[in-house]
Amino acid sequence: MVQNDARGARWPEPGPETVALIRQAAEIALNQPAEWLEDLHEASLAGERMQRIADDPALADAVRRANVANITHWAWCNVQHPGRRVPPNLGPEALSTARDLARRGLDEASLEAYRTTYSVIWNRCMEVCFALTDDPRQLRELLELASLSISTFIEDTIAAVTDQLKAEKADLTRGTHAERRATVSLLLEGAPIRLAQAEAQLGYRLTGPHTAATLWATSSTVSDQLEAAAELLVRISGAGHRLTIVAGAAALWLWLPVDTAPELAPIIEGLDAAPDIRIAIGRPGTDLDGFRRSHLDALETQRMLARLTSHRRVARHQDIQLVAVLTNDPIRADEFITDTLGDLAGADPEIVEALTTYIEEQCSIARTADRLYTHRSTVVRRLARAGELLPRPLGTNTIAVGAALDVLRWTR
Repeated sequence: MVQNDARGARWPEPGPETVALIRQAAEIALNQPAEWLEDLHEASLAGERMQRIADDPALADAVRRANVANITHWAWCNVQHPGRRVPPNLGPEALSTARDLARRGLDEASLEAYRTTYSVIWNRCMEVCFALTDDPRQLRELLELASLSISTFIEDTIAAVTDQLKAEKADLTRGTHAERRATVSLLLEGAPIRLAQAEAQLGYRLTGPHTAATLWATSSTVSDQLEAAAELLVRISGAGHRLTIVAGAAALWLWLPVDTAPELAPIIEGLDAAPDIRIAIGRPGTDLDGFRRSHLDALETQRMLARLTSHRRVARHQDIQLVAVLTNDPIRADEFITDTLGDLAGADPEIVEALTTYIEEQCSIARTADRLYTHRSTVVRRLARAGELLPRPLGTNTIAVGAALDVLRWTR
């Protein structure tokens, strides 16, 4: 049977058996296994059109959150009203994603992620449907309705988010944010622009020292925490003021007029109350070239943290340069760690920490003990154990072991 839905469109009216089956399928979807989501995220960020989004940790996280929200929305609607047309998802995740895309200057083509997930969702849906019934008639009706429901929901959501994206872009063109963002984009691209004009538009001097940072959040509802983190950087660096560009609903670009990157320890301590905030800091630079380079350093550091799924919440480019080079190929990086460290890679953290500190302190047991607030005999015992676990003697391979330990520190 076919009926008109709430929007006047013709929509199938399933029988009671199919209604019961699609509700069961939706209940399963509400408790989707982790591997379902991983496949979904991978598909949504694949392809040339999505490369710019996949390379940006804040945007990629926003897409992942939208994926989960869309599945949950569709499934919950079918639990409550099985078989009916599902309204588009315009919850906070979808709206913040539209806001992020608009603020990065991306257009509707970037919403392709919604469509690329269809094949993954449909394959999982078929697995569930075939597990629920082997009656040919029921299965056919269930599959036809599920296919129509999922594809229609995706297209309706794309249309609704597209409208929101256009509205966000219109809002941006009416405010000073658009001018500031456009000016910064021109500066980063090396376009010819009068320095005095750019400084007036930004309210920030482009001559002198600069240290750039990018701040982002792993959830979409922490704008106040992002601002607090930006102020924390200003205070710790002693900068006095900052240039801030809103790069998304959950991301900021920052420049501080200082020639030294702030220390990590007070930043990490200051972020204790904001566990969802991440910060990547570029190398200090001077004048316009330094303004550009420091920002690119911060973005590279951000990408490395995301690529390695590192537990570190704050990182400076100066601390990760070697790791960034060594981990460009994650498989080779893992092989390097395994070949160089052997069983030490899985040893007790205190053993690994002792050897790492020992190498950083130029193989001085006294300085290692002082730095670890540990007795010399304890350091000697831990170093001896580390030596037993290494495939080769430390003295013949110190540089490689130090590099492998540095990679290990950021990746595991």
